[in-house]
Amino acid sequence: MCYRIQSLLLITLFLAASAVAAPAQKSFSDWQVTCNNQNFCSARNTGLHQGLVMTLTRSAGAHTDVNLRIDLGSLARSDSHAPAIAPRLLVDGEPLILVKEKWQETPHHLVTDDAETINNLLETIGNANAITLTGGQGTISLAGLKAALLFIDSQQKRVGSETAWIKKGDDPPLSVPPAPALKEVTITNPTPTPFAQAELNDLLDYGTWRMNNSDCSLDPARREVRVFALSDDKALMLIGCEAGAYNVVDLAWIVSRQKPFVARQIHLRLPFMPESGSNDLELMNAGYDDPNKELITLSKGRGLGDCGMTSRWRFDGQRFRLVRYAQEPTCDGWHGSGAWPTLWVTK
Repeated sequence: MCYRIQSLLLITLFLAASAVAAPAQKSFSDWQVTCNNQNFCSARNTGLHQGLVMTLTRSAGAHTDVNLRIDLGSLARSDSHAPAIAPRLLVDGEPLILVKEKWQETPHHLVTDDAETINNLLETIGNANAITLTGGQGTISLAGLKAALLFIDSQQKRVGSETAWIKKGDDPPLSVPPAPALKEVTITNPTPTPFAQAELNDLLDYGTWRMNNSDCSLDPARREVRVFALSDDKALMLIGCEAGAYNVVDLAWIVSRQKPFVARQIHLRLPFMPESGSNDLELMNAGYDDPNKELITLSKGRGLGDCGMTSRWRFDGQRFRLVRYAQEPTCDGWHGSGAWPTLWVTK
């Protein structure tokens, strides 16, 4: 009986530990790590890499779902005149020998999902300073890599297990908690009745009245009223209000579709606490993805749009709930908002 109680207690504690995963994003010298609410973690080198970037991803749980890629230039673009990178890779000036059968190779991209190959590579470069290219620019600084890997081990609760990258132990793979159950935000009305022309005109007139009676600093010539059908009886209304160098702050309301109009202002609130210390989210550069029925925000860190934060929210009949949140704090020209690392995902 005592053994059964102890076993039940251990199972309960295990399930409780795996039920919640707090998103996290940290920098360790020249490495950046992001772990989302599924405890899926990604790490890449930052700094003066000159376009040579190593990206490492790992899922939570006992399985060996890992991926490592080395790219010269992003997935979207590369220097077509540069020679292939595989034979030119150096670790502290010495050739990096790769087993070709374990890698998918194109001239400027290398990728493998073989766990043993990745473990061997990480062991090879563990005490090195940098990976560079013979006869060309590009540097993968390894300063902070070990700390980044240890952070992933800790976040996924692998420390002391056979699957840990840094502080290995004798605990079996099944001692590692699985990924928490993926939450779902369903679309309540995927095909709302389209606006009739008279209905749309009335809503736009109401939006203009709202716009003229809101305390906004945006030049009136740049203000715009946008309305979208959320359901058969509710609409989303967006109005540009404030402007910065590359961002516009919008105001948003859920509005009834019939007169007399009843409006409720939208306040977006993250279901986790970000590094900023506030989970209230401004509607930056807001838009509505009608095919997916999602409210979108995009906060640019600079005009190039290579860093910042983007989010997607789905209407559940009463309020907008977060379905995706991605953030790239490093402004190094590596990728656009569609590829920023995610901190929150849902079905």
